[in-house]
Amino acid sequence: MNSTHQSVTTGTYVLVTAAYNEEKYIEQTIRSVVAQKVWPKKWVIVSDASADRTDEIVSRYAQQHSFIELHRITKEHPRNFTAQVLAINEGTALMKELAFDFIGNLDADVSFDPTYYQTLLGRFAEDDSLGLAGGFIFEKDGFVFRSRPANNVSSVAHAVQLFRRSCFGAVGPYVPMAHGGPDWVAEVRARQMGWKVEAFPDLPVYHFRPTAGAEGVLRGRLRQGKMDYSMGSLFLFELLKCARRVHESPRVVGASIRFYGYSSSYLRRAPRLVPDDFVQHLRQEQRQRMRALLGKSGRWFS
Repeated sequence: MNSTHQSVTTGTYVLVTAAYNEEKYIEQTIRSVVAQKVWPKKWVIVSDASADRTDEIVSRYAQQHSFIELHRITKEHPRNFTAQVLAINEGTALMKELAFDFIGNLDADVSFDPTYYQTLLGRFAEDDSLGLAGGFIFEKDGFVFRSRPANNVSSVAHAVQLFRRSCFGAVGPYVPMAHGGPDWVAEVRARQMGWKVEAFPDLPVYHFRPTAGAEGVLRGRLRQGKMDYSMGSLFLFELLKCARRVHESPRVVGASIRFYGYSSSYLRRAPRLVPDDFVQHLRQEQRQRMRALLGKSGRWFS
């Protein structure tokens, strides 16, 4: 069936999803996109050699909606954080000849309200300087979804990053990183080039898999600490960030392991994984945030 979903729009968008054995969650994501008031022009779902029912589920919806396309990767490769990035980039490359205004990454384990993309496109239309945007991530706390403590209006989660096409063209495709963080690189680069990055609290995105859940929470916290170091985070900024996250599950332990991951890399002077100009810009942003947090007492961060 051809997609004939009509609505007044303020631009066209395309989506890319990397999926590896996502049969448990991906149908909820697909249903959310199909229910949108404004459909994407194209949605490429890249199945990275999934061995479960992922391909079957995607194929069923692709038969009903022509904007959905399943692309399967079969080539053998390591299963690490670079695999997801390479899958996303492969899906992105399939759409380079299409005409569209916005391009977004969409994880295979989220859902959102039917007006999510319509509202987001409206926010872009209101602000020409907005280059990267998305909603706030909500995760389950018992039986209730709550806003993730790490949500920040100036940072858009990888799961739902939507770029203005000109911004994405300037930033470039996601960069494979050994410890993760391609979304972080993208948003810092966007700001470095003068684009505005904003996450909107009134656009909830419901995330079904706990953060770092796929690899194990403690292992994930260790990796995040190594990631923070590899990006060039300031030592004091990392200490303050971990201190603010001591109440995140697992309480105290998670934040401590994350700081251990950072400090162990710091002590052995592990190589940074980003260029010097990126590190300098990131540290400038972090100093500004610390000054704002500490007020006048933060002048020595200049």
